[in-house]
Amino acid sequence: MNYKYYFYLLMAYCCLSGRVYAQQDTIKTLSLEEIKIQNFRLQNPVTSLPSTNGLMIIGGRKSEVISLSGLATNLAEKTGRSLFAKIPSAFIYDMDGTGNQINLSVRGLDGHRSWEFNVRQNGVMINTDIYGYPASHYSMPIEAVGQIELIRGTAALQYGQQFGGMLNYVLKKPDPSRKFSLENISSAGSFGLLSNCTSIGGTVGKFSYFGYYQKRNSNGYRDNGKSESDAQHVEISYQFNDRLKGKAELSRSIFLYQIPGPLTDAQFEQDPTQATRTRNYYSPEIWVPAVTLEGKLAANTSFSLVGSGVFGQRSSVTFDAFANVPDTINSSTSEYAARNVDIDNYHTRTVEARILHGYTLGSVKNDLSISVRYFNNSFDRRQRGKGTTGTDYDLTIIGEFPRDINLKSHSIAASLENQFHLNDRFSISPGIRIENGNSVMSGTISFVESAQVPQEIEYDFVALGINANYHFSTSNRLYAGISQANRPVLFQDIIPGNPLTIINPNLKHSFGYNSEIGWELSPKEAMNLNTTLFYTFIGNRVGNILVEQDETSLIQKSNIGDSGTAGVELLWDWEFLKKNRFALSFYTSSSWMRARYLNGLVAGSEGNEEIEGNYVEAVPEWISRNGLTASYGSLQLALQHQFVSESFSDALNTKSPPPSGAVGLVPSYHIWDLQGIYTYENLTLRASFQNIFDNSYFTKRPQMYPGPGIWSSDGRSLVISLGFRI
Repeated sequence: MNYKYYFYLLMAYCCLSGRVYAQQDTIKTLSLEEIKIQNFRLQNPVTSLPSTNGLMIIGGRKSEVISLSGLATNLAEKTGRSLFAKIPSAFIYDMDGTGNQINLSVRGLDGHRSWEFNVRQNGVMINTDIYGYPASHYSMPIEAVGQIELIRGTAALQYGQQFGGMLNYVLKKPDPSRKFSLENISSAGSFGLLSNCTSIGGTVGKFSYFGYYQKRNSNGYRDNGKSESDAQHVEISYQFNDRLKGKAELSRSIFLYQIPGPLTDAQFEQDPTQATRTRNYYSPEIWVPAVTLEGKLAANTSFSLVGSGVFGQRSSVTFDAFANVPDTINSSTSEYAARNVDIDNYHTRTVEARILHGYTLGSVKNDLSISVRYFNNSFDRRQRGKGTTGTDYDLTIIGEFPRDINLKSHSIAASLENQFHLNDRFSISPGIRIENGNSVMSGTISFVESAQVPQEIEYDFVALGINANYHFSTSNRLYAGISQANRPVLFQDIIPGNPLTIINPNLKHSFGYNSEIGWELSPKEAMNLNTTLFYTFIGNRVGNILVEQDETSLIQKSNIGDSGTAGVELLWDWEFLKKNRFALSFYTSSSWMRARYLNGLVAGSEGNEEIEGNYVEAVPEWISRNGLTASYGSLQLALQHQFVSESFSDALNTKSPPPSGAVGLVPSYHIWDLQGIYTYENLTLRASFQNIFDNSYFTKRPQMYPGPGIWSSDGRSLVISLGFRI
């Protein structure tokens, strides 16, 4: 290695980034940003964030950064097992049609629209409603994303209360050296896939701009599983001076998915591509505006102020029934049955201010991070409207919505964290987060007395945490942390689904903590190792119990018990052969998780049943992705195998599924993928040959949307993408 090169690079960086403030011929301050030299020889390495990233303190946490620029993967369909291939314990499943949204979880949490994370785009929060329904319905094209940042659950203090941590999709940046640049990525593939994403950007004086337009259509792997989507984004930045920058951005995404319906076990075995529904549709349209001011208040003090929103609606028209109940034309009326229409409207507004201040206390260097977030939301939910008997996407209803309710929420949260650099190797970061707010539900539910509908939920959270970081060397560190987290009572938890369900006025928020200890090292420049032990405790989990009322058994949402998930994560990435322009590398990204109920009761066929010692639903014990990558010059081929062990779909751990297939085991599965990327000057060619052996499998039996039963994952497919830049 030529160390002189790095010395000269470091000196050049200091000249460009450091600033010398002089007064009366005396040097007062020399401010240098942290430099982190990453391994450059590995193919598509997953790196970690520096101890301070932007205005955030990251030291002592497990963090992962996925760069997409040279990744051999199917970008158009957002293939999760490839995008998150080197993220151990990552569990991904599809439920809105391949390519529409990413459903990601880690460490045994629920992957439903990534709602266990604080999800962001360019640092702007895009969760639809953190109290009413924290899922992320907004869906950006991965072709426009430059990198994905993931900070595990101990990030809860700075980002929010979510158990999963923070997930940030960072869009590509405009070229600072060009006034105009254009990139186009076009894809075509199996099941009628056609996709195009075009982006432009550039810098003119103090202005910079970036925008994209994406459109995608697919017939889907299953019958009646069509998808149509498009998305747009535009942003403009202005550098007022060397201390202040402003940015305005607006994003939109919309897709229409024809829902093919759940399958029974018998139907899945017979033909996993078949559909049980022809008239079911789902469509969210989401707008995300944001205005940002960022800069320096002083030499060692940086700030940001972000005002953002999430606006739009999520609509569906469906014939709701178990998979073994056919949707057929009534012989007496010569028509289908009327469908159900559900419409949600979101009006979410957030203001977030952050300050990062560097100071010295005695001989100890410190980083102090302070943030304040104000959240205000109005969430309209109209459900069970009597729709048409037609077959197209039609939200027309007859009469009124039986459930027409509104949830108004607001909260203010403040967090404070201080990173003490006790010496050049060791740092420790204690912190606190305080959050206070409430939600008020009003409206009408036809089968509930009007006096029971007004419900108020108080949010009064105090969370503590502490993280530590010890560097044996620049490429060898030990990290550890523990942080409290919680999951508030959601809108759907307090809305009775039918006349046999009653409201629980005493429902409590789920609470718990995340803890981890890990070791990250690069013993040589062509090898990365990261292993982590973790434990996640969730108390007061929410589920269904049976209650007696007027000698009638009714279902009630309640706090059913506590769970604990212990696990081990391992990432080993090794380029074991390098000869001239040829290289071979191997990686394993594997996890073992033991997720159990520590106590609890849930509704069963014979009343409320004990679940202590049962497996937590939808948590595979083993998730292992292993890959071999060969590269020659600008050509890269990647072969990956993924194994996911079996899991249960319900807290009762039902093994034998009923005729409807609503609950039961989710069998283990093996998936092989072969993908490649080739670059030549400004051209990039990608090819993805997925599920090579055409295995029939499914990842989950969901208990809510899109319906209880089996949802087949995609079979063998081929996708080819061609991209160019000018």
